[in-house]
Amino acid sequence: MTNTLEHAINLIQRDSVTPEDKGCQQYMMNELDKSGGFQHEVMQFEDVTNLWSRRGSEGPLFCFAGHTDVVPTGPHDQWQYPPFSADVVKGMLYGRGAADMKGSLAAMLTATENFVRKHPDHKGSIAYLITSDEEGPAKNGTVKVIDELESRNEKIDYCLVGEPSSASRLGDTIKNGRRGSLNGQLTVKGKQGHVAYPQLASNPLHLFAPAMSKLCEIVWDEGNDFFPPTTFQISNLNTGTGAENVIPGELHALFNFRFSTELTAESIKQKVHAILDEHHLNYELNWRLSGNPFLTAEGELVAAACKAIEEVAGYNTELSTSGGTSDGRFIAPTGAQVLELGPLNKTIHQIDECVSVDDLNHLALIYEKILEHLLT
Repeated sequence: MTNTLEHAINLIQRDSVTPEDKGCQQYMMNELDKSGGFQHEVMQFEDVTNLWSRRGSEGPLFCFAGHTDVVPTGPHDQWQYPPFSADVVKGMLYGRGAADMKGSLAAMLTATENFVRKHPDHKGSIAYLITSDEEGPAKNGTVKVIDELESRNEKIDYCLVGEPSSASRLGDTIKNGRRGSLNGQLTVKGKQGHVAYPQLASNPLHLFAPAMSKLCEIVWDEGNDFFPPTTFQISNLNTGTGAENVIPGELHALFNFRFSTELTAESIKQKVHAILDEHHLNYELNWRLSGNPFLTAEGELVAAACKAIEEVAGYNTELSTSGGTSDGRFIAPTGAQVLELGPLNKTIHQIDECVSVDDLNHLALIYEKILEHLLT
């Protein structure tokens, strides 16, 4: 059993469903203490546990970022192996969080241990920013830690987030940015009435339909070299009383924009309001910005990661901004170079989530090489 596998098993066996940490961060502190020199700071915000650990006081500051919380397992009886038992079968490690992202945390620990043993007087600093609130609301996790670091002018130069970025083979894709995510909660108001007397009522679905069609058909932008075009999706649409003969009085819709750097959240809001106003709707619209788009187009971190993957895996990686959001959206605005690199993402959040043991061992080597390229 390698150190990386041992770390991964220890972490997976803790049922740290958001916002619980269940001792994962304490385990990581104990392991980092074996390398020596790490100063730990536990930041508790409401029910969320966060860890900021740093070795060194000089720049550049390299930070491993990640989360110990996992999504719910779903029915345990549908799993081949219990989701928190961390079984290894035919070279695969099974368990909730194996790929997202306790396997990456394990690889980070091994990489750090090996790097510090070989380079005890490395230049710069190594840090860990770990939260138990990534899979949930993300209000008391990384964003709060970053606020604290910013308040004392403690700046991260390079941040590697261990999100599962790989598609078909380890390291074939790294995320050097993410699209922005803007959510809308819309209520369109009509007038309830009898379906036989529509002239005495006002159907909010009928009123909204032309505006909805326009929102769905509009080309928001063409994207750019790094981002695909902005997308609009309605995720929930509810109206009606449950009766066949009643015109509803209200319509409720939830929708989301995944947007590129060609747009801003404010420009999207203005355009949506203009379309709704154009159709003379009586409506209420509340917005929630999950995160703005961010991009690390080039720089030392991307170069180090690409070189490390080529050295360990023997092939070139692809830079991508696809997928959902990550905690990188809270770190990038500070000026840090940010990328995401982790194992295959094909089983994340699924029943029988799993990761290749060989991939975890190689991921630890890649992380170690990145440290060598940046801090020696």
